[in-house]
Amino acid sequence: MQKMLTEVIVLLGVIGLSHGAIQRLDYDDTPNPEFLNPSWMASIPDDQPLSEVTMPGTHNTMALYGGVYAECQTWSLASQLQAGVRFLDVRVRHVKGNLTIHHGVSYQRAHFGHVLEGVADFLQEYPSETVLMRIKEELSETYDIYGAVVDYIHRYAHWDLLWHSRLVPTMGEARGKLVILQDFSGPDLGMRYGSLDIADDWKVPTIMHVEEKWQSIYEHLEAAPEGNKAQIFLTFSSGAGVFAYPRAVAQRINAQLYGYLRAKNDLNQRLGIICMDFPAAPIIQMIIDFQFEEATKRRQAFNPALSKGSLKYAMSSLRKKMDKHFSINI
Repeated sequence: MQKMLTEVIVLLGVIGLSHGAIQRLDYDDTPNPEFLNPSWMASIPDDQPLSEVTMPGTHNTMALYGGVYAECQTWSLASQLQAGVRFLDVRVRHVKGNLTIHHGVSYQRAHFGHVLEGVADFLQEYPSETVLMRIKEELSETYDIYGAVVDYIHRYAHWDLLWHSRLVPTMGEARGKLVILQDFSGPDLGMRYGSLDIADDWKVPTIMHVEEKWQSIYEHLEAAPEGNKAQIFLTFSSGAGVFAYPRAVAQRINAQLYGYLRAKNDLNQRLGIICMDFPAAPIIQMIIDFQFEEATKRRQAFNPALSKGSLKYAMSSLRKKMDKHFSINI
C-alpha cells in the first residue's frame, strides 16, 4: 500500500510539472503561433478529393479555459485557422435552443455563433481554403441539436457557406466552404462524422499509458496511405485521464508524432487529418507538407507565402537545434 501511494504521489508530481508556457517544434501552449500559414490549400489541385489531402486539426478546438483538466488549446480560433489548422472539433451544450461551447462541465466563454462567425470571416478572407468541422453535443445530452444548429447557421453565417452533401468533395468544390462532419442525428447538413475512418483512443488513465496511446496513433497513420482513398482518415493524437492531463499527454505524444513525421522520407502519401492538443506551428507545417507530389511542387513554385512559412519553419528548427547544442556544450 505504501509503495502504491508513493507511485501515485510521484505520478502527480510529474503531471504537475507539465503545466507552463512552452513553445517547441511539436508542442505550443503559448498564446500565439510562432508563424502563420493561412492559405496553404491554394496549391492543391481542384480535382483532388479532400479524402486525399493531409491536414492538421485540433481536438476540442475551443477548449481554452477550465484548468488543466479542461484546457486543450491556448490559441484562439482565428489563430488556429491562420496557423493552418483545417479540422475543428467543436462541442456544444444545448439548453432551450442555445448552443454554448463546453468541454465537459467547463464553459468556454463562447457560443456556437462565435465559431461560425470566425470560420465565415476566415473563408471570406481566404477563399482558397476549406474548413472541416465536427459538431458534437457535450454535457446536455438532449440528443436533439439539429434545429438549434440550423438556426445558428442562419443567424451567424449563411446557408451557402456549407457543403450540402454526404459525399466527399473535391478541393475545388470545397473551397470557401464549411464542411460539417455531423456527429448528431437529423437531416443531412453535410458529411456524417461516422463515415470517416477514425482512431480516437482518447482514454489515457495515467502517464504510464502514453505508449499504448502512441501505438494506436502509429498503427492508424501507417494504415492511412494504403487505406480507402475515397474515405477520410482521422487520427486523434489527443488523450487524457484522471492522472494524465491533456497538456501532459500532448507534451509526450506530440514529440513522438513529430519524430515519426520527420523520419518519413516520402512526402507523397496521404495521412489524412491529424488532430492534436497544443500543436506547434512547425509540426502543423510538417503535416501540411505531406501532400501529393504534384501539389507539393506547385506550392513550392507558385506560392511565395507558403514557401516563406516553410523557410521560417526550417530556420526555427535550425535555431533551436543550435540553442540546444550550445546549451549542452556550455
